[in-house]
Amino acid sequence: MKALIQREFGEADVLSYSDIEIPKIRKEECLIKVAYTSVNYADIKTRIGNKGKGIFPLILGLDTAGTIVEVAANSSFSIGDRVIAFPRGGSYAEYVIANEKLVFKIPDTLSFEQAAAMPTVSILSYILFHEIGQVKKTDTIVIHSAAGGVGSMLVQLARLSGVRHIIGTVGKKDKENYVKKLGADIVCSYETFVEEVNEETNNQGANVIFDSVAGGVTSMSLDCLAYYGTLVQFGNSSGKTGHIKTSDVHSSCRNIKGFSLGTTRKYNPIRLAPVAEKVIELFDSKQLSLPIAEIFNLENAASAHKLIESRNYEGKVLLKVK
Repeated sequence: MKALIQREFGEADVLSYSDIEIPKIRKEECLIKVAYTSVNYADIKTRIGNKGKGIFPLILGLDTAGTIVEVAANSSFSIGDRVIAFPRGGSYAEYVIANEKLVFKIPDTLSFEQAAAMPTVSILSYILFHEIGQVKKTDTIVIHSAAGGVGSMLVQLARLSGVRHIIGTVGKKDKENYVKKLGADIVCSYETFVEEVNEETNNQGANVIFDSVAGGVTSMSLDCLAYYGTLVQFGNSSGKTGHIKTSDVHSSCRNIKGFSLGTTRKYNPIRLAPVAEKVIELFDSKQLSLPIAEIFNLENAASAHKLIESRNYEGKVLLKVK
């Protein structure tokens, strides 16, 4: 089978379109023929070596959409099932293997393109919004990187839930209209969001702030987080460390919550099934959707990575597997 193999850290050209053996399933696993896989910013961080030591050769990719072609004994799945999944050992390949706990059936009415756009960002966003942030309709919320995959989902979930005041931040103001179409009331730059949030809330601050950027954005977020507010930290796309003091939280009764989908896939995968069922239904009923920025063939994954790194896109970037 064909796969994108990485044998060293580096720029996008380290990805090599290669022939490898089709992997063998183990107990409670499925073999999936991939239709599409999404490109996530975590793939970029892994490729350049910002997510720890790499065990080479490796295959990038967190999630996939495709069709089951082989199952283990006593499986709850069948050959021919259309699924989304979080594969073991990467998803930039024609065939992938996934543990059944991380495989979820999708209806025939949901396209593979839309299904491939959703697994990581929609499941993560749903947990962040409903379980970690516990957002209420009366809240004012801030969503950093609102034009990205997770940000796009959080804005839509907030709109769907009837949240009173949705504020998004973007790195480039030309993404403002896109974020407003998703449901944001106000879109700010990272340079001005503290002043704008405080102005919009009469200096009370936001009740919940979703932060995947980290660094200075985390520190600045505390300057516009309300008493009893929650800062939800779930990434560090800036590659920088934010500084938080105990005095930032205890006297103001604020709290900081962290969440990682990768950690949850590894240590508590059964937590994901009920969430996957809900978001699949929301996508199938078109209450939620993700714009597809661009689709690249698998062999052109390097170009997809360069687009992600440019930040000049809106929605999700996919790889199509022939």
